[in-house]
Amino acid sequence: MDLESFFSGPVLIIAYLLIAVGAIAAILGPIITSLNNPKSLIKSLIGVVVLAVIFFIGYSVAGGELTPRYIEYGVTTESASKVIGGVLTMMYLLFGVALVAVVAGWIMKLVN
Repeated sequence: MDLESFFSGPVLIIAYLLIAVGAIAAILGPIITSLNNPKSLIKSLIGVVVLAVIFFIGYSVAGGELTPRYIEYGVTTESASKVIGGVLTMMYLLFGVALVAVVAGWIMKLVN
């Protein structure tokens, strides 16, 4: 067995399994911890709903066009193009909000 086939076979499967275990732990850990304090779940649920609303705004604004370059990279349907556009729009919007929050915090610190 050469080195390339070793890293593309069993090691890749182990990496996928570790990523899945980490994702499950990251999702279930806070849920199990917050069962002692159900009010904390409401804040998390509000955050998830806000993210979903921002995504659907981005999804509705995104165009569903397909160009040869998109098809070259594996985007073969209009819905996939709209999902990618929605995620990008959501990321840009959240980046803008974070940037405004940082600048506002910096200005507030200077004023005080």
